[in-house]
Amino acid sequence: MSVKRRNTKSKQSVIEVMTAKKTAMSHAEIYEKLVGVCDRVTVYRILDRMVEDDEIHKIADVDGSVKFALCHHHENHEQHHTHSHSHVHFKCQNCLDITCLEDVLPVYQLPDSYQAKEVNFSIAGICPKCQ
Repeated sequence: MSVKRRNTKSKQSVIEVMTAKKTAMSHAEIYEKLVGVCDRVTVYRILDRMVEDDEIHKIADVDGSVKFALCHHHENHEQHHTHSHSHVHFKCQNCLDITCLEDVLPVYQLPDSYQAKEVNFSIAGICPKCQ
């Protein structure tokens, strides 16, 4: 059960920055866009809470860096919000943007004795913007 947290000015600014970018962003990229709204530690705390509240998800890049992307919740017929973080992340080798591709269904098959809890699919290539 998630706790409903208040929407502070700082959190709203983080959401606005992430919404405007439309691709995954690092803590440093988000902080850079916030110019004077809050300090670095506050941005870390906001991002941690948003991950905990399932509003954003972390994407581990192959270079070891972490980026954050807004979660896109889908409503089913019973009006329940559902979503999965097991979608494809596409990294452009030119502009380095990481985009969540939720309409691409990754396929994998594990041996019977394994149970998947979380899946991270990454594809590298050239995005439409850079072609």
